Amino acid sequence: MAPLVRPPGPKNRGIVGNFPMGSPDPLGLYARWARQYGDIFYYRAFHRHIYFLNHPDLLKYVLVTHHQGFIKGEAVRFNRRIFGNGLLTNEGDSWMQQRRLIQPAFGRRSIEPYGEIMVAYTERMVATWRDGEVRDIHQDMMRLGLEIVAKVLFNVEITAETDRVSAALNTLMELSSGGRMLLPPILRRLPTPGNLRFRHAARELDDVVYGLIRKRRANGETAGDLLHALLEVQRQGTGAMTDEQLRDEVMTLLLAGHETTAISLSWTWYLLAQHPEVERKLWSELQQVLKGKSPTPDDLPRLPYTERVVKEAMRLYPPAWAIVRNSLINSEIGGYQVPAGATIVMSQWVMHRDPRYYHEPERFNPDRWEGKATSGLAYFPFGGGPRTCIGASFATMEAVLVLSTIAQKYQMRVAEGFPVEPIPTITLRPRHGIKVVLTSRSWSQASVRETQAPR
Repeated sequence: MAPLVRPPGPKNRGIVGNFPMGSPDPLGLYARWARQYGDIFYYRAFHRHIYFLNHPDLLKYVLVTHHQGFIKGEAVRFNRRIFGNGLLTNEGDSWMQQRRLIQPAFGRRSIEPYGEIMVAYTERMVATWRDGEVRDIHQDMMRLGLEIVAKVLFNVEITAETDRVSAALNTLMELSSGGRMLLPPILRRLPTPGNLRFRHAARELDDVVYGLIRKRRANGETAGDLLHALLEVQRQGTGAMTDEQLRDEVMTLLLAGHETTAISLSWTWYLLAQHPEVERKLWSELQQVLKGKSPTPDDLPRLPYTERVVKEAMRLYPPAWAIVRNSLINSEIGGYQVPAGATIVMSQWVMHRDPRYYHEPERFNPDRWEGKATSGLAYFPFGGGPRTCIGASFATMEAVLVLSTIAQKYQMRVAEGFPVEPIPTITLRPRHGIKVVLTSRSWSQASVRETQAPR
């Protein structure tokens, strides 16, 4: 049998091999390796053999045409204590059954009525803001996203629980960074300070989610939301959904359902704060289309630049910065034999900044999307193939509505001397949050400034 020929890649160092997630700048390191070694490169991290893919055709092989041969990787399995066997973590026929059950809640006709709630909750939050105030806009977006998802999917007010959920989620994300997700399962059971914090955070989330379920059962409400549909499935015995499975689905949708949008909006505000020329164009469109009124889903087709701002922010700072799959099959990818058991990594952060697909890739330029489609999976903020994020349309609509609601009322600038640094946990969060200074907009004064601005 011929020896396995691996792709080029960084030199492995002893028993460790290479450990990018333990480096001070893992995102920069991955990008440098991609430039140096090309469309596919290999490295070993302890006992794991990792193949890193950097071409849309190779991504298509794993995510689309041969997706059944690849399952979710370590990062997701590491967090199975949180998400259980919900839609994010499940595989095979069981996953397909769950997807079919939940999909109708995210269809276009289903999500459009949510727009009114998204805007109302945003306006309620903004009403508490003050001119000149310094705020952590990341935490604001996280709280807002959590409250919106709880209301529109489960018809519950979670305002009193947002700080509790946010604190627990912050702990989980902190303890999912670096190389912790690569630890053998036995080490995660040891009573170390980090493991104890992780378990406490998990119990906090369990209390909140089981509380939501108990409250709905107690009041017997028959609202036509997703929680009602899940409870009906359990009541009728369809698919034999247990209490634990119900908890897993609610937990997955509650947490994953707000994280992507909240992070996307956080980075959008950060980019707008540094690019006044983009902010001016955004403001001009909002003036012309909305004229100071609250946005609705009917306005979305008339806000193309606002949507391009969101899309471009998700290119530069994709909430999901990488997708990891474990190979179940022997396959040929990029001219190399990839054995079963290998780990496959595909990074939105790396692909979205590839100069082969994006002119001036480091530049924040929403106009690059005007009348232009991407090349296959060169842009994949929501993943690709059958496991594309079920809430992609929901997240995009929410991001545009929240952005247009807030941008009509406030301008933001990053607080002086405040460091902003992306940290690749399961998602791409700002390590220290994003502190901004608010400046309230005066509609008449802003209109005069924009009218007099050089074209």
